[in-house]
Amino acid sequence: MNLKEKILNELKSVYDPELNINVVDLGLIYDLDVSGKGDVKITMTLTTPGCPLHDSITTGVRYCVEGIEDTRNVDVDLVWTPAWSPEKMTPEGLRLLGR
Repeated sequence: MNLKEKILNELKSVYDPELNINVVDLGLIYDLDVSGKGDVKITMTLTTPGCPLHDSITTGVRYCVEGIEDTRNVDVDLVWTPAWSPEKMTPEGLRLLGR
């Protein structure tokens, strides 16, 4: 398993507390870039721009990735474009949502 796969696997332990679905299956992770030196840049969104838990979710993502061996600097970029929609969810996320 390469480092990017490890990161995505570990990110499944970070949950949106309102929906109780992890950020990967919810489709909140838009991009994951890993440099050869272990620097990680994550571009992600949240289900709504006014999400009151945005700090706890993005901090959870950062701490999760920082705890993975071979990672160095972790940058989490929270974006609102494109807007999140249920179509971004994985089949597992849709199943958990009851769709």
